[in-house]
Amino acid sequence: MPLDIVTVPCLSDNYAYIVKGPDGVCLIDAPEAGPIIDALEARGWSLGVILITHHHHDHVGGVEELRTKYGCKVMGPKAEEAKLPPLDMALEEGMNGGEGEGYTVPLHVPGHTLGHMAFHFPRGKAVFTADSLMALGCGRVFEGTMPMMFDSLSKLAALPPDTMVYSGHEYTTGNARFALTIDPDNTALQARVARVTKARADGEPTAQVLLSEELATNPFLRAADPAIRARLGMEAASDADVFAEIRARKDAF
Repeated sequence: MPLDIVTVPCLSDNYAYIVKGPDGVCLIDAPEAGPIIDALEARGWSLGVILITHHHHDHVGGVEELRTKYGCKVMGPKAEEAKLPPLDMALEEGMNGGEGEGYTVPLHVPGHTLGHMAFHFPRGKAVFTADSLMALGCGRVFEGTMPMMFDSLSKLAALPPDTMVYSGHEYTTGNARFALTIDPDNTALQARVARVTKARADGEPTAQVLLSEELATNPFLRAADPAIRARLGMEAASDADVFAEIRARKDAF
C-alpha cells in the first residue's frame, strides 16, 4: 500500500504533510491547526500521530488544538523536548517504528536547530526535511554550526536518489535566484528554475522534489562540483568550507 501524502499549505509559506499509511494517519509538523483539520475532514480521516521536526513556533503552533480535537500522540526530538509541546514520545535516532510503507526512521539533522529531525520513510521513498534540506536550498544555521549543517545535508544526500524530499517552506523561488549566482552554467538548474517559475505562477507548490533533482541542482549539495569551486575561487578548499561559503553568501543575498 503506497503512502498517501497530502501537502497542506499553512501560514504564509509553511507546509505541513499528512501521511496516510497502512498503520494510520500521521502529520509532519503543525504550523497551524485550521488548514490541517480542513484537509483531514475533506478526506474523512482522523489523526493518530504528530511528528515534530523542531521547536520553532511556525512548526508547532497547531499542535495543542490538534491534540485536543483528535487525541493524537505527539512525538518529537528528545534533544528539544524542553522547548516543544509536551511529548508522548521523545525521539532519538534508532527509534524506528511503523508498518509497511509507513515504517519511519527519525534522522538527527542538526544545524538549523540543535535537535532538528527529519523523518525518512524508506519503504515509501519519502523524507520530510522541514528546515534542514530545502528545495534548492537549506535552512539558516541558527543554533548549530556550519560543519554540523554540512554533515546533516550529507546524511540526507546519501539517501536513495529516488526519494521524494518534502521540505517545510515555499522558498524555492528565492532559492532558485540565489542558486543561479553560484552555478549559472548548470543546464539542469536552468531548466528547473523555469519549471519553478511556471509552477509558482500557476499557484502550485514546489517544495516537494526528488532527491536526484536536488543532487543535480541544489548548490548546497554540490560543494564538490569543480565548476562551483572554481567560481568561488576555492578549488583547494574542503567541501565543508565550500558549503560554508555558499551558506554565508545566501545569508547576505
